[in-house]
Amino acid sequence: MLSTVSRQLKSHPALIPLFVFIGGGCVMSMSYLARLALRNPDVCWDKSNNPEPWNKLGPNDQYKFFSVNTDYSKLKKDRPDF
Repeated sequence: MLSTVSRQLKSHPALIPLFVFIGGGCVMSMSYLARLALRNPDVCWDKSNNPEPWNKLGPNDQYKFFSVNTDYSKLKKDRPDF
């Protein structure tokens, strides 16, 4: 399969940017999915030691990837402890 792709790239060099952008998109999407799986408080990998990890988040912990108008360092606690 790789020999077929390399032969096509040698005969049609206009396909090189296509492969570069498709590969870059795949890498970025896989890295974002890995970030969601490892850093999101809704995902629980170890249910025996920490069954509810979202309860341990403080009010100033930023878990969103990008927040537009929210400054998480100035937020106050507005929920009870469990």
